[in-house]
Amino acid sequence: MPQQPDLLDPQLLTVSPAEGFEGPRLWVRRLVIWKEPGGEKVRDIELRPGLNIVWSPDGADDAALAGQTNAVGHGSGKTLFCRLIRYCLGEDRFATEPQRDRIGTAFLNGIVGAEIILDGICWAIVRPLGVRRRHMAVPGGNLDEIAAGEGASTGMEPFVEAIDQQIITPALAQLVRPQANGPIWPIALAWLTRDQECRFDDVLDWRSPTSDSDSPMPASGQEKGPRLEALRSFLMAITPEEQATRGEVNSLSEERRVLDQEIGHRRWEIERTQTRLVTGLGLEGQSLPEMPLLIDLMRRSASTRLASASKIPTGGDAELAAAREQREAARNEWARLEGERIRIGALIPAEERTLAMIRGELSGLSYSKVEAESPICPICEVPIDRALAEGCKLSHKIPDADACRQRWYQQQADHDSQAKRVEDLRQEQTKLLPQIALAKQHFDRSVDHVTNIEKTRDARESTWYTARRLQDDVERLAELLETQEAGIKRLRELGTKLETERERLGTFRDKQARVFGRLSEKFDPIVRRLVGHDAKGRITLSGNGLDLSVDMGGDRRTAAIDSLKVLAFDLAAMCVSIEGATRVPPFLLHDSPREADLGLSIYGRLFDIVQDLERVGGKPLFQYIVTTTTAPPTEFRERRYLQLKLHGDPPVQRLLRVDL
Repeated sequence: MPQQPDLLDPQLLTVSPAEGFEGPRLWVRRLVIWKEPGGEKVRDIELRPGLNIVWSPDGADDAALAGQTNAVGHGSGKTLFCRLIRYCLGEDRFATEPQRDRIGTAFLNGIVGAEIILDGICWAIVRPLGVRRRHMAVPGGNLDEIAAGEGASTGMEPFVEAIDQQIITPALAQLVRPQANGPIWPIALAWLTRDQECRFDDVLDWRSPTSDSDSPMPASGQEKGPRLEALRSFLMAITPEEQATRGEVNSLSEERRVLDQEIGHRRWEIERTQTRLVTGLGLEGQSLPEMPLLIDLMRRSASTRLASASKIPTGGDAELAAAREQREAARNEWARLEGERIRIGALIPAEERTLAMIRGELSGLSYSKVEAESPICPICEVPIDRALAEGCKLSHKIPDADACRQRWYQQQADHDSQAKRVEDLRQEQTKLLPQIALAKQHFDRSVDHVTNIEKTRDARESTWYTARRLQDDVERLAELLETQEAGIKRLRELGTKLETERERLGTFRDKQARVFGRLSEKFDPIVRRLVGHDAKGRITLSGNGLDLSVDMGGDRRTAAIDSLKVLAFDLAAMCVSIEGATRVPPFLLHDSPREADLGLSIYGRLFDIVQDLERVGGKPLFQYIVTTTTAPPTEFRERRYLQLKLHGDPPVQRLLRVDL
């Protein structure tokens, strides 16, 4: 494998292509957007191995736009272009949800297709933009024919699986698999095609939540540790033994964290229980020994209290039963008298009504008796005495005066008897009232008596239960202390074991120093070319992660320098991929990588570096696609390097040629 001279500086950067490398293992040859299958082509963009630029100039950067006040480089579709390439490479979504809705409305049956070369085989990829659900990935297929046809959907799985098998390899997949559920290529794709929203802030920032890419873990998410392990796997800088050790370290760390939390909670419970027992056992103000002697003192005090409580007379059950019987008897007597009062109270009005009725009938009988003694003939209405004297020709019936007198006497007797009955009921009612009051007083006293006996009994039981609870709490405290001692011992053991495993990890990191040294051999000259020969770049792997440093009279850490570090790292990794020392293809897609305060001269050198890399092996062995609003150097503004020129206005010069 001959080294390539005259690349940047022959003393600084050398790239030796892997044997058999005749071109990029994976690259995008063509990207096409159709209004509908077999219909109008909105865009047909040809790409090449090596450097590919998509430029959306501001008016001041393009002479052709001179004088146009609305010529802006933003909103032209650069990021959508990158997302469509990612979409054709296997990503699930090509835009945020609102933008997908707008594109789906404008391109109801729209599709996007790509010709992707994988190890010399052209894969025809067709995916929907609107309502269609046909996803096609056909090796050796004709893109235009497949896009216009109505073949059965194959899904993207064949293409993604081919990359996993041919480039990622099953061995590396096993290293990444514990952190991912599914294909590994989408994770590598997230690194090789960073979100613009991440702003190239950190080497491990790949997918932003705002991009709505739905990339799998660990490509997205807050935790960077899994991404670092995936990156190391792609760089072949981690072994199964180290991964197993790292898993053990993570497991031990989590166990120690949980145990330390339990010890803290248990310490609080021990202090609270001890304070409560000191107060409950009456040990305040005394000079108390330390644990475990204090436990022995508490046990003796609790046992003494329990013995004293056990000697309190606990009889009184018979007394309480008798008192309750008396209370029930008093209740029954009071209820009986009260019932009798109610009964009499209900009888008196009825008897009074009977007396009034008898009295009314008695008046009528008095009149009948008088009439019987001097009767009037009911026929001729002539007094009987006269009729007897003169003779009556009409009637011979004469009233029975004896019978009338008899009925009157009987009614008078009934009246006197009923009056006496009413009087007797009233007297009985009057006599019941003091008896009821006495019965109520007797019942109230019996209730108070029962209550006092129950309170006394409860007080005795409470004293005993309190003493018993204190004894139980002492034993509980002893158990807590024993568990705490065992937990602290286990925590020390975990700490010792964790230190041992971390030392092993350090040993593994030292063994991987050669890999990162090789990466630094590419990173350093790239940094020198970008910012000056006096600069130094270095990549180191520490226990805290991957550290990229740029030394320019001191370690520089600014927003622009941080972006430059990420760009240099990606280019260095691509160089190592050309040498066949990684498990990812030499492919990069950078969406508007220039930081606002990154100097134009430094930004321009990025294109020079990539142009020089094209000479490695005599022809481009990689593909680097970059979108930019900032004007690239003059020589990169024409065909060969410039593949697409977009404008934010008018809409017809945007990527989709419509205003969404």
